Amino acid sequence: MKILGVDYGDARTGLSVSDPTGLIAGSPSVIAEWNRDKLIEKLVSYIRENRIEEIVMGYPKNMDGTVGARAEKCEALAEALHEQTGVPVVLWDERRTTVAAHQILHQSGKKMKQHRKTVDAVAATLILQGYLDHKRMMK
Repeated sequence: MKILGVDYGDARTGLSVSDPTGLIAGSPSVIAEWNRDKLIEKLVSYIRENRIEEIVMGYPKNMDGTVGARAEKCEALAEALHEQTGVPVVLWDERRTTVAAHQILHQSGKKMKQHRKTVDAVAATLILQGYLDHKRMMK
C-alpha cells in the first residue's frame, strides 16, 4: 500500500511516498505552488499517477493543542483531496516537524539559505515516517 505524506505550505508543499510495503518513507519532493486550486490539481494528478492508497497530511495544531487558521486550511485541503480522489486522508499532528527538518538539514551541512528548497520535503518525510511507525506499532 503506497501512502503519501504531505506537508502543506502556502508557497511550497512537501511530499513523501512510502515504499509499497508501507514501512519506509522516501521519494521526497516539493510542489512549488501558491494557487490552492492549481495545487489541488497537481496533487490529484500526483496521487493518481503514483497509485496512492492513503494520504497522511501534517496537521499543524498550536503548541497548546488547539486548532488555528493553518490547521483549518489543512482540513479544507484534506477534504478536497478526499472528494476528488476517494483516497482516505489522515490528519497527523505535525508539531515541531519543521523544526526537526531544519535540524536535520543543518546537521547534514546545508546552509540556511539552502533549507528553503528542501525543508518541506524533509518535513513530509518525517510526518509520513512517524505515521508509518505508529501504524506498525498498533498492529
